[in-house]
Amino acid sequence: MIRNYLKIAWRNLAKSKVYSFINVFGLAVGMAVAMMIGLWINDELSANKHHANYATLYQIKMHQTFDGKRGTQDAIPFPMGDELQTKFPDFKAVAMCDWGSTRSLVVGNQKFLKFGHFIGQDAIDMFSLKVKNGDKDPLKEPYSIVLTEETAEALFGKQDPVGKVVRVDNTMNLKVTAVVEKQPKNATLQYDYLMPWHLQEKIYDWIPKFHKTNWGNNSWQAYAQLKDGVDPEKTSTKIKNVVLDHFKDNELMQKSIKPAVFVHPMEKWRLYSDFTDGVNSGGFIRYVKLFGIFGIFVLVIACINFMNLSTARSEKRAKEVGVRKAVGSARKQLIGQFLSESILIAFLALIVAFLLVALSLPYFNKLTEKLMSIQFDNPVFWAIILGFTLFTGLLAGSYPALYLSSFNPVKILKGGVHVGKNASLPRKILVVIQFTFSIVLMIGTVIIYQQIQHAKNRPIGFNSQGLISVEVSKDLIDNYEPLRNELIASGMVSSVCETNSPPTDIYSNNNGWEWKGSTPEEKSVLFNTIATNYDYVKTIGVKLKEGRDFSKEFSTDSTGVILNEAAVKRMGLKHPVDEMVKWNGKDRRIVGVVADVMMQSPYRDIAPLTIVFEKGWVNFINVRINPNVASAEAIKRIKPIFDKYNPGFPFAYKFADSEYATKFNYEELIGNLAAIISVLAIFISCLGLFGLASFMAEQRKKEIGVRKVLGASVANLWGLLSKDFVKLIVISCAIASPIAWYAMKEWLKDYTYKIDIGVGVFLLVLVVALIVTLMTVSYQAIKAALANPVKSLKTE
Repeated sequence: MIRNYLKIAWRNLAKSKVYSFINVFGLAVGMAVAMMIGLWINDELSANKHHANYATLYQIKMHQTFDGKRGTQDAIPFPMGDELQTKFPDFKAVAMCDWGSTRSLVVGNQKFLKFGHFIGQDAIDMFSLKVKNGDKDPLKEPYSIVLTEETAEALFGKQDPVGKVVRVDNTMNLKVTAVVEKQPKNATLQYDYLMPWHLQEKIYDWIPKFHKTNWGNNSWQAYAQLKDGVDPEKTSTKIKNVVLDHFKDNELMQKSIKPAVFVHPMEKWRLYSDFTDGVNSGGFIRYVKLFGIFGIFVLVIACINFMNLSTARSEKRAKEVGVRKAVGSARKQLIGQFLSESILIAFLALIVAFLLVALSLPYFNKLTEKLMSIQFDNPVFWAIILGFTLFTGLLAGSYPALYLSSFNPVKILKGGVHVGKNASLPRKILVVIQFTFSIVLMIGTVIIYQQIQHAKNRPIGFNSQGLISVEVSKDLIDNYEPLRNELIASGMVSSVCETNSPPTDIYSNNNGWEWKGSTPEEKSVLFNTIATNYDYVKTIGVKLKEGRDFSKEFSTDSTGVILNEAAVKRMGLKHPVDEMVKWNGKDRRIVGVVADVMMQSPYRDIAPLTIVFEKGWVNFINVRINPNVASAEAIKRIKPIFDKYNPGFPFAYKFADSEYATKFNYEELIGNLAAIISVLAIFISCLGLFGLASFMAEQRKKEIGVRKVLGASVANLWGLLSKDFVKLIVISCAIASPIAWYAMKEWLKDYTYKIDIGVGVFLLVLVVALIVTLMTVSYQAIKAALANPVKSLKTE
């Protein structure tokens, strides 16, 4: 019987090729979109799950209160690891880790910049890193380095690297103790190399001097593995005061800042990383949910096409249903037949969807910066796909099956099905639902792009054009003055300065500031901090509002500070220049005030900033290219100068304008995905409209013929056939607009600097939807209006 159902289904598909194509292709596009979104969601949800200890791995985090605001951070003090490991039996292992840095790795003539970490010895087992070659405990030796397979091959080619030496930063020789497998792209811990945590104490004298027992400097990270069966909530309670206990005599820490340490599970690292007032408030999971809803929307839109076309063409199948019922077919058998047809269409659509996904996946991976693939060898994948296809077929075919199988055989065989005015009501409702989904997506996409453009148009407060930054090395620090002088003398560069952060970010923030009229509690106010030396204002191109830049002409500038406008406002200073302030008890003189500079998120308020003169606190050299020289020529000419003073490093630089543009990558990705999905949703909807318009034109051809004979023009007939669809689109917009407004209002809550949603976006989408609809139905309407009325009015 099933074989008979499939045979009849195939014959019906072959008989109505246009409608079959619309059904199969529309459903295929919907399934392809749902599959692509499913791959993306799976990639996000599976982040870090490759770790064998996934269920027991945690990151150490800390809540602190600054200026009355409770914040949450990953940054913790240097001695945290030893404290947790020795005093709290809940921990099976603890691995301290720095934030990672790009370093020069040199073997012979091979010279590469690679990213890696100083990390604790236990990390190898904790993160179940796969050692492909070498020592299974490779970080126990202090002067050792662990390489990924890709880094090892780049440095050593096909040779076995274990036991060989790598020159790092042109300052130390480290022995390769192991080669490990590179982490998946969706893993939190990313690296090209790893070095032992305690190596820092041997190569940086300031670590044992200032930080090994310093609980006030939060500049590192810590990962931990709990013992099996340990309750993480109880562990968080036990370690809550581990930092605070080291400040028992510090009233500011005890009463205002109140640091509270806790463990954050690996399962929440990627998708639940946001905290508000010390409470986990979600994170990227909102986008996973959002695009999951988008995928369902698109699939439902595609299924509605199938339902509409199947029920619209019910008269074509009416006599078949009547005959079958007359000869004894039960309703459940007819339902089975029609569902088998829809399932057949779903499987044909699946084949087309696989083809579409295969063709689109390289572009989709590039867009999302992922390495997703169709897992054909995974039985779970096939189980999901087959279940998904059956569900789609049943969803798409359920209403047509129930509708067609309900026909009365006596009425059908007497004179066919006379549907009446209300028969098309369900189809109209489905079209409205379909376009409501599509219009919500369109409105959301437009608002996302408006928000991105709003942030892009925000004044950044400094001149990013022609500004490059280079990460420092010991050689560059030691040779800064001759390097600077030679760069200026080349004529390619107008100014140079050193900073602890790149021009488009701020790596440090500090409390402990006091100013005229401040209260003891205000020492908890957190200020962003940029450490620099001479010519900062000139090099970065910030606008000086009052005072001056740091200058060699003033010996007192070694204890100077420059504030931004937000800092002046927070301190309440009316005439800030030459005012004295204190930082951690030491006096500093305000020498200048600069305009607020956008160096962090363009969607947030600009934070108070202190620019302090500190010669030893250096991570970057910033170079302002001479505006009269082409950037490419300047780079070509200054490269040999950097190579001269930094021979152990390849010359690597970043343009500030390009780096600033990356701040919009996250939102632009969301906007691009939303745009693609909304375009495909509209396409699928219009594909269904095209089929419905074709059917309606065919159904009303006699009426059109009579109207033409009576003198109706082509324009009259076009309006007649189009007006019903226009009404449906207007109704869809009316329903979609408040839904989209509410949803986007909620989305914009995450941004401090945001747009106001105006009525213009809803009018724009309405106009676009009407134009697209009219373009879709006009072909069939005009084709019917131009048809010869003689052919439509003649009797058989």
